[in-house]
Amino acid sequence: MTETTASESHGAGHDKKPSKAGFFAGMALFFRQMISELKKVVTPTRSELVNYTLVVIGFVVFMMLIISGLDFVFGNGSILIFTNSPEQ
Repeated sequence: MTETTASESHGAGHDKKPSKAGFFAGMALFFRQMISELKKVVTPTRSELVNYTLVVIGFVVFMMLIISGLDFVFGNGSILIFTNSPEQ
């Protein structure tokens, strides 16, 4: 439990408002929590980084192909629908 949730979890019978920490105490708590979260970050190895990069590039290329195909279909469909066909 974080310090704020631990201090705010009083019993249900209390009618007092929880005491609000000062601005600087809140900032100190924020930075302590931020540093503890940053300590959990794991740097990927070179092979993992290359793998992740290739997956992202492949996904972007795949989405570009889908969107380009839909753009082509809808563009030509709107041209067929909204232009006058020449009479023969």
